[in-house]
Amino acid sequence: MLKEIIICIIIVISIVFGNSMTQNYTKESVNKLCSELMLLRETVSQENMEDDKIKNDAENVYKEWEKRHEKLAYYIEHDELEKVETELIGIKSDLETEDYEELIIGIDKSVFILEHIEDKYAFNLQNVF
Repeated sequence: MLKEIIICIIIVISIVFGNSMTQNYTKESVNKLCSELMLLRETVSQENMEDDKIKNDAENVYKEWEKRHEKLAYYIEHDELEKVETELIGIKSDLETEDYEELIIGIDKSVFILEHIEDKYAFNLQNVF
């Protein structure tokens, strides 16, 4: 009986520890990606916007996404990650066609989806039940 209780306690501690690690990485990834996207949004919103600066900021967003996408795919639904990927591709195409109004809309959608992922996978009572 004591052996089963110890095993159960170890399993629960492992689950809580693993969830804490994944939640911290998700929060860190979402915050970093959102800050990169908001920096891109600010650059696009400026009156004297520079194409090189916009392309550089956009490239930073794509690099950050590629760096974090693989690890996030281990524990987040692929449908959620595909939504972000789709919006980032839309941002890239809007950037190439210089459609800055649609670019800003795509950035806002990307930020919303990323924040939704963070909320969805947060460890709280609402998500447990």
